[in-house]
Amino acid sequence: MGTVTTFDPVTEHERARAALAAAIPRLVGLLRAVPDPDAESGVPVWSVGDVGTHLAAVYLAYTALVSPETATEWKDVLASAEGALTGGTFVERITAMNARSVTLFGREERAGTADFVAERGETFLRVTEGLAPDTPVSAPWYGDVPFTLATVTGLMLSETLVHGLDIARGARLPWPIGRDEARLVLGQSMPTMMAAALDPVKARGVRIAFDLAIEGGPRLAVVVDDGTATVTRDAPRRAYDCRIVADPVTFLLVSFRRTPVWKAVASGRMRAGGRRPWLAARLGRLVAGP
Repeated sequence: MGTVTTFDPVTEHERARAALAAAIPRLVGLLRAVPDPDAESGVPVWSVGDVGTHLAAVYLAYTALVSPETATEWKDVLASAEGALTGGTFVERITAMNARSVTLFGREERAGTADFVAERGETFLRVTEGLAPDTPVSAPWYGDVPFTLATVTGLMLSETLVHGLDIARGARLPWPIGRDEARLVLGQSMPTMMAAALDPVKARGVRIAFDLAIEGGPRLAVVVDDGTATVTRDAPRRAYDCRIVADPVTFLLVSFRRTPVWKAVASGRMRAGGRRPWLAARLGRLVAGP
């Protein structure tokens, strides 16, 4: 079953903060370099400008969660996003939030997206400096999902990296994602988000234990048990049904539906093993996405 690695949550969170601090100016530069905001992006339904606006909304939202000086009344902001605050599945909530996000900034306000992202990114890092990674954070549109500061930091980094790629693809500009950056996203936010995004209908009656080994770390035990899932870092040894070994950048992009699974497998960047390797394909179907 291989060696179980260990990690220091405080050190890893500081590394995630440093990665975010380095990624923000890259994103700001990318937003300023976009030649045509109306060009198609890496997200089929959004233009490059829409993705930039979504990112500004993300930075608005996550900074507001941790900063008293930018506190937001979400009932007012999300008044037109039916299902974002009440009811619905996890995916329905996120879909509603995403749809609302691209309307938060008007046409003229979009010209200031880069400056807004720079300012809110600096605020997020400043007000969270020195806070413990397990500090609880409440994100109303995610419902009862138990968020921590580490989760939010990882999500901000993932949004920056993945949507930066969406913008770069549409603008035909370079946007490298480092393996260490991807590892930090997967370690900080994936344990929470994979469990929350499980499709309870598809997972009803399903009992599978996955050993998800990201090259260079982290290592996650993903256990699906009749409609629920737990995702654990550095889990004790146990018998797994399926082991998945993946390159960190590849798994990040597969998780966000930016790279097809078949391409990851064909390139050798994702491999399945264990007693029942054919179950690997089910993980992506069980964990939903908007």
